[in-house]
Amino acid sequence: MLNLTSFIRFHARRTPDALAVIYGETRLDYATLLTRIEKTAGLLVARGIGAGDIVAVVMKNSAAFIEIAFAASHIGAVFLPVNYRLAAEEVSYIAHHAGAKLAFADAEFSALVAGLDNVILVDPDAQSDSTRLASDAAPASMHVVGPDDLFRLMYTSGTTDRPKGVIHTYGNFYWKNADHVVALALTAADRLLVTGPLYHVGAFDLPGMAVLWVGGTICIHRDFDPIAAIRSIEEERLTGGWLAPVMLSAVLAHPDRARHDVSSIKWIVGGGERTPEPRIRAFADYFTKARYIDAYGLTESCSGDTMMEAGREIEKIGSVGRSLAHVEVEIRNEMGNSVPPGESGEICLRGPKITRGYWKDPDKTRASFFGDWFRTGDIGHLDDGGFLYLTDRKKDMIISGGENIASSEVERAIYQLAEVREVAVIGLPDERWGERPVAVVVLNAGAVLDLASLTAHCRANLAGFKVPKDLIIRDQLPRNPSGKILKRILRAELAG
Repeated sequence: MLNLTSFIRFHARRTPDALAVIYGETRLDYATLLTRIEKTAGLLVARGIGAGDIVAVVMKNSAAFIEIAFAASHIGAVFLPVNYRLAAEEVSYIAHHAGAKLAFADAEFSALVAGLDNVILVDPDAQSDSTRLASDAAPASMHVVGPDDLFRLMYTSGTTDRPKGVIHTYGNFYWKNADHVVALALTAADRLLVTGPLYHVGAFDLPGMAVLWVGGTICIHRDFDPIAAIRSIEEERLTGGWLAPVMLSAVLAHPDRARHDVSSIKWIVGGGERTPEPRIRAFADYFTKARYIDAYGLTESCSGDTMMEAGREIEKIGSVGRSLAHVEVEIRNEMGNSVPPGESGEICLRGPKITRGYWKDPDKTRASFFGDWFRTGDIGHLDDGGFLYLTDRKKDMIISGGENIASSEVERAIYQLAEVREVAVIGLPDERWGERPVAVVVLNAGAVLDLASLTAHCRANLAGFKVPKDLIIRDQLPRNPSGKILKRILRAELAG
């Protein structure tokens, strides 16, 4: 039996009073958490949801987010977390492509889900207690699932003009938990800061719910705020967390940071970019009893495939660590053949936590594998010791503030402008966000376009974080002999 509530029930039976979830003033022990999950699962059943049905969640972080995710699993339904920062058209596309039968949305996002047919709005009271939505529902019984059953769909922008639905089975999720428990030595004494968005694998999976798997505590913040995170570490004696690079930078730069005791922290997992040495040293100066764990992973692998090992951070500066216990990493060339250490190529992954493919998209699934090796689309190399180094992103992905932005998706929106003849969207280094999206445009003869007009158009068609922060007008774009735009040349020219 692999249902997510299996381990919640286990801890509710053995240590019912142990603290499972902290959310604002809400403090849930394991017994109460299990009761809430079963009651919310009863609501799903009352709304006609059963095994295999897909339940979307368009919500910020809350206790209810966790309760709904586990309630869906409890009855064998499939959990579909959706980025609330997307535009309404994007949310509608994901929900309809996935085939969602029901959606939960925070009341403040009612406009985002206006195009969906079956929606339950979650007000602030219900965000602290999902059973407020299920007052008349009887608790539901657990549905038994197996390792190959579908647990979750997560849509990622990838490199196409439409998001792809990543398939996560229970086997993927449980092997991920096992690897993170081993790598981070998780126990019931761990207390995790959860301040990144739970629709993202960073917050939900790295290590995320693995802390509940071992009977520990998760402290959920609705939104990220650096001083609120610091205060929680002090007040709740938190021991670990995942922070996107932009979040960690905000914590390390906060003027009041020295006023708070953060000595309880043992580790922070980062990643998403190669961590510069000054940030590692600044981390060590502030979190004096902790280690910074640079990591590499992706949505398709439930996150966290490599992690830096304790004491190797400076020696292996620029590396994102070595593969975890049940993950294999190889570098392969365009023909799919393995290359020797030191030689760059495509990073490929194999193991039981890796997705089996994309929802309703067999062509993209086939294109994403060399046999049983998943092609990440990222370029890197391994050293003689097996440490992984990222050197480029083959798929021209932009990572801004921990969010993935597909350049082709932004380009598709910009091409709707009559003034635009050609466009290339690239990521340029940004001190705060890691990267910022920049539009390089060739205009039609006689046309005029400024940044304000471009921004207004893009905001009407894209999520805010995808909107280009700069506009550069050029007479032509660099191309190779076959006509492909050479974005690496643009990045090199404009990075300075």
